[in-house]
Amino acid sequence: MIQLNLSALKTLKASGKQVPDYRMGADVPKIGIVHIGPGAFFRGHQSWYTHTALQMAGGDWGISCVSMRSPGVADALNPQDGLYTVAVLDAQTSYEIIGSIQEVLIAKEQYTELQARLSSADTKYVTMTITEKGYCLNSEGNLDLDNDNIKQDLAGNQQACSTIGVLVEALGTRKAAGLEPFCAMSCDNVTDNGKKLRNALIQYAKQKDASLAAWLDDKLICPCSMVDSITPATDDALREQVSSELLIKDNWPIKRESFVQWVVEDCLPEDKPAWKEAGVTFTTDVAGFENAKLRLLNCPHSSMAYLGVLADIETVHDAMQQEGLVSFVKSMIEQEIVPSFTPPKELDVAQYSADILKRFQNPAIRHLLSQIAWDGSQKLPMRILPIIQQNIVDGNPIAQLSTAVAAWCLFARKRFIEKQELVDPLAVNMLSIAGQCNDDAEHDVKLFLTMEEVFGKSLSKDKTFIGALTQAYQNLLPVLTTKNIPWGSLK
Repeated sequence: MIQLNLSALKTLKASGKQVPDYRMGADVPKIGIVHIGPGAFFRGHQSWYTHTALQMAGGDWGISCVSMRSPGVADALNPQDGLYTVAVLDAQTSYEIIGSIQEVLIAKEQYTELQARLSSADTKYVTMTITEKGYCLNSEGNLDLDNDNIKQDLAGNQQACSTIGVLVEALGTRKAAGLEPFCAMSCDNVTDNGKKLRNALIQYAKQKDASLAAWLDDKLICPCSMVDSITPATDDALREQVSSELLIKDNWPIKRESFVQWVVEDCLPEDKPAWKEAGVTFTTDVAGFENAKLRLLNCPHSSMAYLGVLADIETVHDAMQQEGLVSFVKSMIEQEIVPSFTPPKELDVAQYSADILKRFQNPAIRHLLSQIAWDGSQKLPMRILPIIQQNIVDGNPIAQLSTAVAAWCLFARKRFIEKQELVDPLAVNMLSIAGQCNDDAEHDVKLFLTMEEVFGKSLSKDKTFIGALTQAYQNLLPVLTTKNIPWGSLK
């Protein structure tokens, strides 16, 4: 068994494995990208895209990964020269050695090296997957000046601990050296992520140096983006699987589904990796893709979760074996979701919907419906209710969408009846309402619609919606005792 590192690549290539050819010669790409937050999703997604671009077109687009505090990724990947395996899970699993990462820095311990890397003329892009919390934003989407990390960084008594503080310090150094700003790209699933990142950086700079803020306002590029791919956590079973298949020891392989999507606002500098050739979609309408994802992926996903849990179905893959459920979801997509919005011109809606259903069928991804059902009070106002509101305005049907909402109500009742945990910020109120229900559809629906934080004031009083929801609730009521969905009555 050989340890995965640069010296192992020739042996792996000779045995027919997919390896990063650009890391095997003397002319190794320079580091042109710094990425903050080297978690599993990044390594299965953006790092893979950059690897693919390097394989196709070369260029100085090596990646320096930055962990703000945790040494875990550095300890795993640095002894492997940044190399790791991506296992693509589908009916058959495929494997590829990824070489785009060349180093992993720990900001807390290697702050000087990090600032030097960010300030280097070779560094053209800084990407990040730091979760919404990492941007230190307030409820209005602006920089939270009361955030403890931001306050500490603005005080300037020690090295910056927030991503925003770290980046603005480096941008100030670049300005002083006569360099252009790097292109800063958020790859987190945050609406208008590029705009929010840009505003946060400029707002922070205003607190430190007005001229720096003005320079950034004039020159800084922060494209919006959208990312998508299921990346389950690495476990020992994956390590053993990679070891058995490739005959190597990989400290931290990554697994993901075969579907992968990266949509980027088409405003990047001319000098960029061959991401487009690697499959990245460049568009002027990232918001349109986000909307399509919410409607064509997230809405069916949640609908399937609530209906499936009511029928005691365990996983998404299991749900896709139920002909009645699949037929219902397809009908909802075609009749009620697709007519509700105008897709971006680059999106083939029929193909995208087919790809989503194919993803749901993936036997290698064990995605629990109960987990998808979590936090429904937060998800419904994003994923389902806006479609209902739009369809009411347009005079389009809402019966199947209302069935999904009714299933959420009955999901709460099922949790109450079976005395199971309900994972939701509004769990106390939902369980209280569930406890007052009496199987009279009109009575029960009226109780749930008192949750204005979910339904809003207008929708909760809309007669069309109330009627559709009450009928759907009545149709689904038998499932609480039979565990069988009466699909015929839901058409």
